[in-house]
Formats: sequence, C-alpha cells, structure tokens
Amino acid sequence: MSVPLTDRVIQLAYDPGISPKGGGLPGLSVLKNVVNSINMFGIIAVVGALAVSLGVWAWGHHTGGHQAEANGKKGAVVAAGAALGLGAANGIVAFFSDLGSQVH
Repeated sequence: MSVPLTDRVIQLAYDPGISPKGGGLPGLSVLKNVVNSINMFGIIAVVGALAVSLGVWAWGHHTGGHQAEANGKKGAVVAAGAALGLGAANGIVAFFSDLGSQVH
C-alpha cells in the first residue's frame, strides 16, 4: 500500500521540537571554562608561531635564503589566519547556529 504524497511531505516537515538549552546537564560551566582555556592556549601558541615565522622571514630575506623567506611568509599568513579563526570562533558558531535555527 502506497503512502500519499501529501503524507510524505508532512512527515518531512515534522518539527521534533529540539533546541539548544543551557543548564540541562551538569558540568556546563566546567566545560565552558575548559573550552575558554583551550582557546586562550591556542591564541598564545599563535603569538609564538607568528613571532617565529616573522623571524624566519626576516632571516631568510637578509641571508638570501629564498626558501626560508617563503616559509616565513607562509607561516605568518597561517598564524594570522589561525588568530582570526580563534578570535572569531564564538561569533562564527553563533552566526551559523542562528542561521540554522531559521531553517524551517
């Protein structure tokens, strides 16, 4: 026996009623502190990586080491991108979470 098309469309549009809610599980504040600490550790590591990359870039430029200069440039760009991603992580997740909640 075949299910009518309208019944199949209604089944696809079913809203399960699930939405993010804080306070449902114990340890949420601890988890937030752990993630904040990981983010801070990442930012500190990126500062170090940027300093090393800029040093390699300068060293390669002044010694004529084109490969070292290119690697320093790549490292600086990657470190800058990582800093951008770490700093904007909360906003990016909030943006896409809000965007996803608008899908009906």
